[in-house]
Amino acid sequence: IVLFLAISMIGKAVDAQSVSPEQWYSQGQKTIESAGTIQPITQRAKNVILFVGDGMGVSTVTAARILEGQMRGMPGEENVLSFETLRYTALSKTYNTNQQTPDSAGTMTAMMTGIKTKAGVISVNQYVTRGNCASAKNNHLTTFLEEAESAGRSTGIVTTARLTHATPAATYAHSPERKWEDDHDLTEEAKTNGCKDIATQLVEFPLGNGIEVALGGGRRGFWPDDETDPEYSDEKGERDDGRNLTEAWLARYKDAVFVWNTAQFDAIDPAKTQHLLGLFDVSHMAYEADRKRGPDGEPSLSEMTRKAIQILNKNPNGFFLMVESGRIDHAHHAGNAYRALTDTIEFSEAVKIGLEQTVSIDTLIVVTADHSHVFTISGYPTRGNPILGKVIENDDSGNPESGPTLADDNNPYTTLGYQNGPGFAVLPAGDAGNNRRPVVSGRVEDLGKINTESPGFHQESLVPGRAETHGGEDVAVYAWGAGAYRLRGVIEQNVIYHLMSKATGISRIGKIK
Repeated sequence: IVLFLAISMIGKAVDAQSVSPEQWYSQGQKTIESAGTIQPITQRAKNVILFVGDGMGVSTVTAARILEGQMRGMPGEENVLSFETLRYTALSKTYNTNQQTPDSAGTMTAMMTGIKTKAGVISVNQYVTRGNCASAKNNHLTTFLEEAESAGRSTGIVTTARLTHATPAATYAHSPERKWEDDHDLTEEAKTNGCKDIATQLVEFPLGNGIEVALGGGRRGFWPDDETDPEYSDEKGERDDGRNLTEAWLARYKDAVFVWNTAQFDAIDPAKTQHLLGLFDVSHMAYEADRKRGPDGEPSLSEMTRKAIQILNKNPNGFFLMVESGRIDHAHHAGNAYRALTDTIEFSEAVKIGLEQTVSIDTLIVVTADHSHVFTISGYPTRGNPILGKVIENDDSGNPESGPTLADDNNPYTTLGYQNGPGFAVLPAGDAGNNRRPVVSGRVEDLGKINTESPGFHQESLVPGRAETHGGEDVAVYAWGAGAYRLRGVIEQNVIYHLMSKATGISRIGKIK
């Protein structure tokens, strides 16, 4: 009941300036009192949904919360994203065994296997040599998805990235190199020593009834190199082996379906579909801000989440579903806060669907990030200042100034920025397509004349780089439902696997040889 009330209040908060001191006090008191009424759900979880916002650090959550509120006509700071209503929270330490600041392959492997490992490797342990197939022998790690399938539960993967990208791949595949997404990517050493590309591992998944739902991008890794993509006439597949893995999917499973656009996706009847493969773009799916609507477009993350749950929920034994908003990460790498934040808002919608389509008494929902980014919220902007805008501070009386605050170089600056990335770079000749801007002495010549709230604006950065990097600080973990009460404190990232394992009672099935 407490969670339902919290969700129902999302977006309905009022301007805090109109809240009296007495109301602030009363609100705080009620929050503490309601916390004392939460009863842990101790029965075993039949279902688990793991939501991963790729690159969704705490500053991303905060900025997305504010932007969503401002898009609703609110000041923004008082807004609440759907997963912020979940009552159990912790902080997760994200480092890899060989890197202080991690990558997605190592971090997702930790969450899926309960064991930390190196950067760049997929569900294998730290003893492998990255990029060396022979070294991976006998060093595979069992994933929670594999255990769920072996226990008779249905499984699904939903992502806006390529289905073969690091985060989704770590749920079902094993590889000493995250880049081996299709057979064209394999080295001669890998082929000689019998390593399979990640796309093949998805389609040939050997356990249980096979993966029931796989939705995302990455058609090129499933198509032969002499076959034209169904959407882009100038694109062909990448596979060297001549296989069309979408046909292999259809041949492998009874009542299997393959779809590649919204019309086909919408026509899917969950009651009649046992195995659904959706590949909605040749590479990654579009950012939510750029997503093509209509019959020949792409479904949203929340729409894919709903359909996946409807298909998986038919299994009386339960299911495991991993949902990734993969392009939050990509927008941050490009230094584009608008697309990172709007994808985070859509991610929040997907979590809301998950909460609405399940019941907490038998479902564990976990929401987290694999790592953060060097994304900052700075200055002293007045309350309700556009989060994508330039900083406008308050005057000595506590009221907003009439114009943007100037830095020591007499230029305005934005609230949002990056510690490194393409926002600091001199535009090379003939390289105008990489979203870099001319700079003078490290700053944009006249930011005052630039619309920083435009979707195409790329925030400034301190250190020059072709792409912005991940951050190394802890990320938040939010949980609700059966077994969620075990989440607390500051944890190593691999503990998330153990939370899911303990909640479901699914035991380790052993090392995969």
